[in-house]
Amino acid sequence: MTEPTAAVRDRVLSLSPGELPAYVYDLTALRAHAAAVRARLPERVELYYAAKANPEPEILAALSSYVDGYEVASGGELVHVAKAVPGRPLAFGGPGKTPAEIVTALELGVRRFHVESEYELRMLAELARQVGPDGRIAVLPRFNLPVAGSSLAASSLAMGGRPSPFGLDPAQADTVMRLLTDGSCPHLELVGVHAHLASGLRAPEQLGLAESVVDWAVRLAERHGVRLAEVNVGGGMTVDYAASEERFDWAAYGAGLAELLARHPDLTLRIEPGRSLTAYCGWYATEVLDVKPSHGEEFAVVRGGTHHLRTPATKGHDQPCTLLRVEDWPHPWARPVAGGELVTLTGQLCTPKDVLARNVPAPALRAGDRVAFGLAGAYAWNISHHDFLMHPRPGFHFLGT
Repeated sequence: MTEPTAAVRDRVLSLSPGELPAYVYDLTALRAHAAAVRARLPERVELYYAAKANPEPEILAALSSYVDGYEVASGGELVHVAKAVPGRPLAFGGPGKTPAEIVTALELGVRRFHVESEYELRMLAELARQVGPDGRIAVLPRFNLPVAGSSLAASSLAMGGRPSPFGLDPAQADTVMRLLTDGSCPHLELVGVHAHLASGLRAPEQLGLAESVVDWAVRLAERHGVRLAEVNVGGGMTVDYAASEERFDWAAYGAGLAELLARHPDLTLRIEPGRSLTAYCGWYATEVLDVKPSHGEEFAVVRGGTHHLRTPATKGHDQPCTLLRVEDWPHPWARPVAGGELVTLTGQLCTPKDVLARNVPAPALRAGDRVAFGLAGAYAWNISHHDFLMHPRPGFHFLGT
């Protein structure tokens, strides 16, 4: 179990009930984790942060010293990240880019695009001609590659290797390569290939996937007589909510990438992790409002719920949590207390799906006690349905700024 850092624990216990729920981020812990990840990657591996995981400006700024740039996947993310970390390199990815978004990107100085379709490539070429940016635009076509073996079978969220809206069909590879090399797109420069195919993979599966992508990209380049400077193998490094003490093996992954690069001395690899960088630095802190029995089980209702922290409902897992006892009980009415060993923690929403964690060992849990849900630093607040039932929004606390 990932326990709150001392700074997080102190902040959670210092907040008044009216200041809960709250997101508490330990930026010192985030910087230490990002530095450790960076140290385990070979020199020719560039590290971009996928801003979709957590785009809070303080998070983006804390990562700035450890990442080579940021991957954004919408016009909104693009403008937001450009403002939060001005002057840092951005890569614009994601399907369904609009003409207005592409123009905004060009005007903001974005010079790297992950292209998702032949249509998008032609649109980017024409808009680049109209806007007339200084220098050429680096393009990496994203391909939905077939992958042999068990890599994708181990994925909790596959975005490639099967029919999907993400990326180009490999059957279009030769057409796209010709467009980028025969002078049809004079403002665009083919620099490499992008293939983010899956999420939730451990280091061995990630390495197998990277090797497959690189081999495919090299063969494609050889067929067209061009040299690729870069292959982007995406992100998707696993974060295990059921065993939060187990982290992605960055040391093994870095060593494997070094072996892969040794076979391709002119190649740079780029990775784009999101969740695996920031998940561990965040906690969703709240207060137990009520404890009650129901048909042989016990439930604790906490302030907030899955409208603030959506991941346990969408992924079907139990969010890891730490219980913090609070002795003070300022009310004249009796304080409800759990009679058994296991308690299911739910939120305040009028739906049975508002469950944060089931069968949590919580003997003698009481109303007024605090709960800190861990692994809440990624895909938490920013993907949640905030306005359902119009409960107050949580506070945000950034420690170590």
